[in-house]
Amino acid sequence: MARGDQIYVIRPFFNLDGVYEHHGIDCGDGSVIHYSKREPDATVRRTSAIEFTQNHSVYVREYPACYIAETAIQRAESRLGERRYNLIYNNCEHFATWCKTGISDSKQIRNFAPLLSRLDPQSLNIPIIESVEDGHQQDAPRLFDNALGEIKVAWDDVQPQYNQAVQEMKAWDAVARKALERDREDLARAALFRKRKYKHKAADLKQHLDRLAEMTEMLVRDRRDLTP
Repeated sequence: MARGDQIYVIRPFFNLDGVYEHHGIDCGDGSVIHYSKREPDATVRRTSAIEFTQNHSVYVREYPACYIAETAIQRAESRLGERRYNLIYNNCEHFATWCKTGISDSKQIRNFAPLLSRLDPQSLNIPIIESVEDGHQQDAPRLFDNALGEIKVAWDDVQPQYNQAVQEMKAWDAVARKALERDREDLARAALFRKRKYKHKAADLKQHLDRLAEMTEMLVRDRRDLTP
């Protein structure tokens, strides 16, 4: 590994060994910038490489094209102190991949569960609990995977809508600013009206995404208690 590399280690995740890659940006000076989960909450921090690895083997994520080392580190430094961690759409891999490529992406999440065709997010965990209570604990793993799959279907439907709403909000904000520069208050007011509309839409969609993320974390956390 070298300065500016996107590095990762395999860490235990909710007591499930070997299923979670923890990513960060190697600063080349014995430190790593990453989403650190030290109390009280997950924050983008610069920590020692020893704290990052926790004595696990280190791997490097390779890309055919990406930012040079200095740019990747500068991008990582620009988000120091951020506290917007979310398992599904803003985890450590999203962060490190954005620093390295400019694209917020997580292969782990994209491959997290098989896609299913139906959605009933409010009752995803009910079949699992009922199965265990009825003494059919062997069915829990299958039901667990089905529930995660349904969450993934919902996520794939909502996330593009949220991203589009955010883009529209930013675009209309830019229109309003330009209109004010030209003393066109009428156009600015119209643009701000549209901006508010997309802002409300984005807020509603984000609440749904946050709920899906919470449900995912709950399911993964509880799996060890629901399976044989």
